[in-house]
Amino acid sequence: MKLQSLTGDAQVVAVAPDSKPDLEKMAKKVLDKAPGELRMILLSDADHAVINRYGLLNEPAAQKGRFLPHPTTYVIDRQGIVRWKFTEVDYKVRPANEVVVEELKKIE
Repeated sequence: MKLQSLTGDAQVVAVAPDSKPDLEKMAKKVLDKAPGELRMILLSDADHAVINRYGLLNEPAAQKGRFLPHPTTYVIDRQGIVRWKFTEVDYKVRPANEVVVEELKKIE
């Protein structure tokens, strides 16, 4: 998702433990409900490499055979430095868009 009008130039990238075909199905469902453009990059982490690398594995879910990450939002600058991170164990709790935009504005 380009946020040019709000923050200069930002890109939203979603990393999920789903396979690429499953992500494609999910994107189609989203677009069927809200036609237009899916303005984010969806990346598959089916082998859990990213989830494990960043220590985001939801251990209780993994013990049940579901290798899910804890929902996490990063703001990373152009040099690859993490400037802000939000992780929550409750998958229903996410940072408000306004909070993320404010963090993005700090690195302009």
